[in-house]
Amino acid sequence: AQVRPLIEQVLAEGRELLFLGKVAVYSAGATFMAAFPVDKRFLTHGTRIMVHERIMNSTITLSGPLKSLTATLRAKLHEIEHSVRIEEEGFRDLVRGSNITFEEMCQRAPANWYIDAREARELGLILDVI
Repeated sequence: AQVRPLIEQVLAEGRELLFLGKVAVYSAGATFMAAFPVDKRFLTHGTRIMVHERIMNSTITLSGPLKSLTATLRAKLHEIEHSVRIEEEGFRDLVRGSNITFEEMCQRAPANWYIDAREARELGLILDVI
């Protein structure tokens, strides 16, 4: 999501910046692709995009004075809440200008949605397959 302002700045300067995904655009690759406008996104034949929810593995150990434990729990809750917002921003960026709704993306992402290059073009996620 932080890459998008940099890309928009470069495009505003009159330069052309394109995204070309080859073989696999998984996870962080899909997040990076989302920073580019749809008309600047391309995939090679046979490439697949994989979109999934952000994943967290964490253990919380509660030990110490009771009043300090609420701060520990609050910090973890904030981390989760902000991670969800970041995920949603990325999904909105990815579907902006496509034929996919944000709600559909949120519905399909938990199952690791694999999208081949032709389907990505049909869905309007990319401009073309090369």
